[in-house]
Amino acid sequence: MTAYAVVIPTLAPDSLADCLAALAASNGPKPRQIVLVDDRAHPDLGSLDHPLGVLGDLRPRATVLASGGRGPAAARNTGLRAVTAPWAVFLADDVQPGPHWCAQLDRDLAADAPDIAGSQGVIAVPLPGGRAPTETEREATARARARWGTADMAYRTDALKQARGFDERFHCAHHADIDLALRLLDTGLRIRQGRRTSRMPAPPAARWAASLRAQRRHADDALMRRLHGPRWWHRAVAPPNRPTAPLAVTATGATACALALAGHRRAALAAGLGWAAGTAAIARTRIAPGPRTRDEVTTLLVTSALNPPAAIWHRLAGRWRHRSAPPWRDVAA
Repeated sequence: MTAYAVVIPTLAPDSLADCLAALAASNGPKPRQIVLVDDRAHPDLGSLDHPLGVLGDLRPRATVLASGGRGPAAARNTGLRAVTAPWAVFLADDVQPGPHWCAQLDRDLAADAPDIAGSQGVIAVPLPGGRAPTETEREATARARARWGTADMAYRTDALKQARGFDERFHCAHHADIDLALRLLDTGLRIRQGRRTSRMPAPPAARWAASLRAQRRHADDALMRRLHGPRWWHRAVAPPNRPTAPLAVTATGATACALALAGHRRAALAAGLGWAAGTAAIARTRIAPGPRTRDEVTTLLVTSALNPPAAIWHRLAGRWRHRSAPPWRDVAA
């Protein structure tokens, strides 16, 4: 049996209790430690009483830490510092380990080699039948399938600590996951695909404000480019996030506003029509694969207008902020 700790960063959603209950019910060797990291800026530890209560006999193995609301990378590092087991297994708080997850994890970790630094689990996202998935459901499926995602990822504790953990400059967990994996691979280590299985229920449809906040990931693109080169997405087997369409739509809209302020009404109208056509094209691409319900269409129309300028702003701000960013090892030293 390989000793391991489970680290779960959380903002204490309703799904946390389901995650811990599934972990406690899973067959196989149980974790030596369960480290729950509350990443809310103002944590209410009393709100965690119910989720922790579902652990049953595992409750004495659980520790609750606070990371101060500094983001997913900082929360994972806070948990990592508390781990004393040879392996640290990171779970998302909306993932439910399968009934044999603990036994499958034990086999995944036992099949290691000296150059194996990590093992990734398999996550299924159950989708409703009878209709096409919403954009939120499609994004959840993509997140579950993302390479090296810490929704269910085991790493050797010593390898993580030698790498100084996750880069806390990333706002987005996905970018921090990729960055860590690439740094480990650059040292000659390998990350293996495991066979353990879990499920991640698709979240409810996101509101327009959440979609707007999500554009901060474009600043992370700039940091990835700085640290790993312009083709980092190729190494990560991730789709390239090119800003061509958002940039064109944003530039056309800004031109329309400038022409209107200058009194060039006809030219402003033409530019405005170009902006509307570009925005409609973005919205159509997002709406077409989905169920096209009224709420879904309304949200995607609004965010198709607001997201492009937000994306460009965050990308440019990230380019400036990270223009001389050193490797994380140097920052964390």
